Amino acid sequence: MDKMGKSRRKRKDRWGNRMTIIGITFVVFSLAVIVTIKGVTLKEKEREYELRLENLQAQVDKEEERSQKLEEYRVYVQTKQYIEEVAKQKLGLVNPDEILLKPSQRQ
Repeated sequence: MDKMGKSRRKRKDRWGNRMTIIGITFVVFSLAVIVTIKGVTLKEKEREYELRLENLQAQVDKEEERSQKLEEYRVYVQTKQYIEEVAKQKLGLVNPDEILLKPSQRQ
Protein backbone atom coordinates (compact mmCIF):
# COMPACT_ATOMS: atom_id res chain seq x y z
CA MET A 1 0.00 0.00 0.00
CA ASP A 2 2.86 2.26 0.54
CA LYS A 3 3.57 2.31 -3.20
CA MET A 4 -0.03 3.16 -4.08
CA GLY A 5 -0.02 6.14 -1.72
CA LYS A 6 3.11 7.58 -3.32
CA SER A 7 1.80 7.14 -6.87
CA ARG A 8 -1.44 8.91 -5.98
CA ARG A 9 0.52 11.73 -4.42
CA LYS A 10 2.71 11.99 -7.53
CA ARG A 11 -0.36 12.15 -9.78
CA LYS A 12 -1.86 14.80 -7.55
CA ASP A 13 1.40 16.80 -7.62
CA ARG A 14 1.62 16.51 -11.42
CA TRP A 15 -1.98 17.74 -11.75
CA GLY A 16 -1.18 20.69 -9.46
CA ASN A 17 1.94 21.52 -11.46
CA ARG A 18 0.01 21.42 -14.72
CA MET A 19 -2.69 23.72 -13.32
CA THR A 20 0.00 26.12 -12.10
CA ILE A 21 1.63 26.19 -15.54
CA ILE A 22 -1.77 26.69 -17.21
CA GLY A 23 -2.57 29.51 -14.78
CA ILE A 24 0.75 31.26 -15.35
CA THR A 25 0.36 30.87 -19.13
CA PHE A 26 -3.12 32.38 -18.94
CA VAL A 27 -1.84 35.35 -16.91
CA VAL A 28 1.05 35.96 -19.32
CA PHE A 29 -1.26 35.69 -22.32
CA SER A 30 -3.74 38.10 -20.71
CA LEU A 31 -0.96 40.60 -20.03
CA ALA A 32 0.24 40.32 -23.63
CA VAL A 33 -3.27 41.02 -24.93
CA ILE A 34 -3.69 44.01 -22.61
CA VAL A 35 -0.30 45.47 -23.58
CA THR A 36 -1.12 45.06 -27.28
CA ILE A 37 -4.50 46.78 -26.90
CA LYS A 38 -2.96 49.65 -24.93
CA GLY A 39 -0.21 49.97 -27.55
CA VAL A 40 -2.79 50.33 -30.31
CA THR A 41 -4.72 53.01 -28.40
CA LEU A 42 -1.49 54.88 -27.71
CA LYS A 43 -0.61 54.81 -31.42
CA GLU A 44 -4.04 56.26 -32.23
CA LYS A 45 -3.56 59.01 -29.67
CA GLU A 46 -0.13 59.72 -31.09
CA ARG A 47 -1.63 60.15 -34.58
CA GLU A 48 -4.32 62.46 -33.19
CA TYR A 49 -1.70 64.55 -31.41
CA GLU A 50 0.44 64.74 -34.56
CA LEU A 51 -2.55 66.00 -36.57
CA ARG A 52 -3.38 68.49 -33.84
CA LEU A 53 0.24 69.67 -33.79
CA GLU A 54 0.22 70.13 -37.57
CA ASN A 55 -3.02 72.14 -37.38
CA LEU A 56 -1.68 74.30 -34.59
CA GLN A 57 1.58 74.86 -36.49
CA ALA A 58 -0.41 75.94 -39.55
CA GLN A 59 -2.36 78.39 -37.38
CA VAL A 60 0.89 79.75 -35.94
CA ASP A 61 2.27 80.22 -39.45
CA LYS A 62 -0.89 82.08 -40.54
CA GLU A 63 -0.76 84.33 -37.51
CA GLU A 64 2.94 85.07 -38.05
CA GLU A 65 2.19 85.98 -41.68
CA ARG A 66 -0.71 88.17 -40.54
CA SER A 67 1.51 89.80 -37.93
CA GLN A 68 4.12 90.54 -40.58
CA LYS A 69 1.49 92.12 -42.86
CA LEU A 70 0.18 94.23 -39.99
CA GLU A 71 3.70 95.40 -39.19
CA GLU A 72 4.23 96.36 -42.85
CA TYR A 73 0.90 98.21 -42.81
CA ARG A 74 1.86 100.00 -39.57
CA VAL A 75 5.07 101.21 -41.21
CA TYR A 76 3.16 102.26 -44.36
CA VAL A 77 0.59 104.21 -42.32
CA GLN A 78 3.41 106.35 -40.92
CA THR A 79 4.68 107.38 -44.38
CA LYS A 80 3.98 110.66 -46.11
CA GLN A 81 2.53 108.83 -49.11
CA TYR A 82 -0.24 107.29 -46.96
CA ILE A 83 -1.09 110.62 -45.36
CA GLU A 84 -1.40 112.28 -48.78
CA GLU A 85 -3.52 109.41 -50.08
CA VAL A 86 -5.96 109.63 -47.15
CA ALA A 87 -6.11 113.43 -47.43
CA LYS A 88 -7.05 113.15 -51.13
CA GLN A 89 -9.57 110.36 -50.73
CA LYS A 90 -11.38 111.30 -47.57
CA LEU A 91 -10.91 115.04 -47.35
CA GLY A 92 -10.64 115.94 -51.03
CA LEU A 93 -7.44 117.91 -50.50
CA VAL A 94 -4.86 118.47 -53.22
CA ASN A 95 -1.24 119.56 -53.31
CA PRO A 96 -0.63 123.22 -54.18
CA ASP A 97 1.09 122.34 -57.46
CA GLU A 98 -1.68 120.00 -58.68
CA ILE A 99 -4.27 121.07 -61.24
CA LEU A 100 -7.67 119.54 -61.08
CA LEU A 101 -9.40 118.85 -64.33
CA LYS A 102 -13.10 118.41 -64.27
CA PRO A 103 -14.83 116.79 -67.23
CA SER A 104 -17.27 119.02 -68.96
CA GLN A 105 -20.87 118.06 -68.67
CA ARG A 106 -22.59 117.75 -72.04
CA GLN A 107 -26.27 118.02 -72.43
